[in-house]
Amino acid sequence: MNQVDVTIVGGGPCGLFASFYAGLRGMSVRIIDSLPELGGQLTALYPEKYVYDVPGFPKILAKDLAHDMIEQGLQFDPEVVLEQTANELIRTDDGYIIKTDGGLELPTKTVIISAGAGAFSPTKIGVEREDDYHGKGIHYGVRDKSIFQGKKLVIIGGGDSAFDWCLNLEDVAESITLVHRRDVFKAHEDSVEKVKASRVEMKIWYTVKELHGEDGLSGVTVENTQTKEREHLPADAAIVNIGFKSSLGPIKDWGLEIVKNQIQVDGRYQTNLPGVFAVGDVCAFDGKLKLIATGVGEAATAVCFAKQAIDPSAKLFPGHSSDMDLTTGHHS
Repeated sequence: MNQVDVTIVGGGPCGLFASFYAGLRGMSVRIIDSLPELGGQLTALYPEKYVYDVPGFPKILAKDLAHDMIEQGLQFDPEVVLEQTANELIRTDDGYIIKTDGGLELPTKTVIISAGAGAFSPTKIGVEREDDYHGKGIHYGVRDKSIFQGKKLVIIGGGDSAFDWCLNLEDVAESITLVHRRDVFKAHEDSVEKVKASRVEMKIWYTVKELHGEDGLSGVTVENTQTKEREHLPADAAIVNIGFKSSLGPIKDWGLEIVKNQIQVDGRYQTNLPGVFAVGDVCAFDGKLKLIATGVGEAATAVCFAKQAIDPSAKLFPGHSSDMDLTTGHHS
């Protein structure tokens, strides 16, 4: 494999913007992602949810944002390596080699880690036969709203995802029951008020104890956490939104300074390894905010310092993109 100027580990919003900005700066780029498609959590976890915190869009569906960011991120023809996990980082005389779990050896001068929360897996309810119902009524994310058409739907959780799906699927499902183990919610206040005013039935202080059905889900048993009273709810579908467990996986063994599953960076988004940067949700510094809006800024900054690491004579700030010829990355 050929050596590139920068390898971006993670193809979510921050990684895609880093790819675009590196192309703008005339750098050769490679993106590695363990998922089968680009877009990160936007496409893998909540394609049908609205995103509200991106400049220029009052609201935009995650899948539409991902589509546009992918188009932008691929504008300068980066090499894209999907369904490969970056396993090892090996120091060389002129940079690094990244070894993947598929046996690829990918040489690079610099690295930008934009791995989000790392490899993620949904938190399960933890009841008997849960795995048997996966895809047969139990869902941990929503890729296609139409599969809930006319269904009796139970949504489990008390955060933004649970409330967003209550609102998003209200006109699709026959009925929706929200089950949450207490009366405090992590969702935005506005979403909570809208759900309370909707036809969604709210089962507060309840947890799911049993799943029922022969070939697929037909109902759930819930228990009141205070009275221990049990109740049967008919349900042909359930969406479990009680969080995700994430892990940095092999990145933990790269010799990076990691605290609480996050990579520590300085004001240049550089890690403790020279020429290795981290941006977005995966990195930590004093004053860190986990937003797409701030993450893309971190990505552009990291690219500029990576450019200088390769070529110390390069300007840190190349000027505004409006002054550039986007086909070449050079100033007009």
